[in-house]
Amino acid sequence: MKRILLLLVIVLAGLVLAFTSCTGSGEEEAPFQINVVPEQLNGHSIAEQKCVFLVTITNDSKASGIPVTISADAPGAEITIHKPAIVEGQVAEVVVIPAQSSVGKTIELIITGNRDSLSDEKTIIFEVVEGEDDRGQYALELLNKFTSWLAANHPELGITSDTEWDGTMVSPQWLVVSHYLFFSEEWEMHVAWHVMIAPHDWAKIDLRHRFDEEKPSCAFEISSLTADNEPHAIEPPETIWR
Repeated sequence: MKRILLLLVIVLAGLVLAFTSCTGSGEEEAPFQINVVPEQLNGHSIAEQKCVFLVTITNDSKASGIPVTISADAPGAEITIHKPAIVEGQVAEVVVIPAQSSVGKTIELIITGNRDSLSDEKTIIFEVVEGEDDRGQYALELLNKFTSWLAANHPELGITSDTEWDGTMVSPQWLVVSHYLFFSEEWEMHVAWHVMIAPHDWAKIDLRHRFDEEKPSCAFEISSLTADNEPHAIEPPETIWR
């Protein structure tokens, strides 16, 4: 009987070891870091602006394949997280919308990543000032100029006249060059234009593929809006605009 019990213990131990090996649970405790871009805004924010932060993870050792769950907290603001569970190579978006009651105050955003018993967090602070979105309509006109051209000349991007976009003002304090962000299901489009007379009245866009790119992968420019030049490809910027 003792021999039988000993054999059963050995068999069960072997099964546990095999299951652990197959599931990779021995790697679940691999440490990681979360990376947030940008670490600060290009200035301040206004109430009801969508401040979009990109979150990625870096593993200290071989990735376990277990996703890191992203959460965030920012008193005085509404938060939405797109793709809240990510593995290395994927990108989450933390959208922070300051409330009207936050005008004149500081927003402290804490973004946290959790995987099993491990966690990492980053803190970002920015100011909310008085202001309103007074550039959305013109930014939409520029977007339409570019998207109609992209549909005809770069169909591989999948952008057409039927693509739906959701926009938000960024960098409200910038006046000579204005900035606006648009988001479709697949793309982030940053629209920038130079508030000058011809021939310096240019407009540019850059495109980031959401959820797997941290920075733009392509960009286009209209050299002069007055001259109604057609867009042409330019080098994309090295970082996203916020």
